[in-house]
Amino acid sequence: MSAPLRVWKTWKLFVNGQFPRSESGRYDVVKDASGATVANVCRASRKDLRDAVEAARAAFPGWAARSAMNRGQILYRIAEMLDGRRAELAALLGKGGEREVDAAVERWIHYAGWTDKYQALLGTVNPVAGPWFNFSMAEPSGVAVAFAPEDSPLLALTSLVAPLIAGANTCIAILSESAPLPGLLFGEVLATSDVPAGVLNLLSGRRAEILPHAAGHRDVNTLLVASPTAAEAKLAQEEGAGNVKRVHCIAAPSGGWSAPEAQGLAWIERGQEIKTVWHTMQL
Repeated sequence: MSAPLRVWKTWKLFVNGQFPRSESGRYDVVKDASGATVANVCRASRKDLRDAVEAARAAFPGWAARSAMNRGQILYRIAEMLDGRRAELAALLGKGGEREVDAAVERWIHYAGWTDKYQALLGTVNPVAGPWFNFSMAEPSGVAVAFAPEDSPLLALTSLVAPLIAGANTCIAILSESAPLPGLLFGEVLATSDVPAGVLNLLSGRRAEILPHAAGHRDVNTLLVASPTAAEAKLAQEEGAGNVKRVHCIAAPSGGWSAPEAQGLAWIERGQEIKTVWHTMQL
């Protein structure tokens, strides 16, 4: 009797709250350590990136208008749903997977607690020589694109995108090229959480193919590239200058992505613009 035919799962992109295939029809084959095929993964194209940016831009006004408390509730719900898929995620991550899932859940909770606090720490009342008030306030930059590194494919992804959406930005994340499955399963977590469509979009694909288009896209306001090569950093900075987008090339934290320095206020600040307002003082 012949062996049963295996039908490998094709993991799709997560864009605007849905699971589309790449418009190009391309896919990559994922293999395990022994070289055996375990899944097919859609390879995102330039058009897929444009679609994700359009979804993120459409979602931005509504997301930014939500109260800080409500954004915190939604981030906490992501942590809850992530914890519910613990066994599957740990299996995809392999050795040390359970610890990475634990750290990712804790990081979502960490940023859920920041949503109503960062404004007070990033904003200030400035002293001026005259009868005016001068206020500095943090505002979300808008649409962000984040390129995850190859290591810690779930925790590093969380470390990049959680502070962006906690700070009222919308986001497109480009997943680890060598280990995309944990990020794609995270898309299923998002689909069953309370995150509005378009707030967080996930693309699997080739960094070298997507990075030039993300850096040069005029409707992207912030670009984060984790663990870039020197050539990638140069390309991101040069192409990003076209619309004066904020480009952050982020080295892996010295203590790893689970270290305390891989989270906190500074990570939220990367997605913020500090704007200053003058107001007359009534005498």
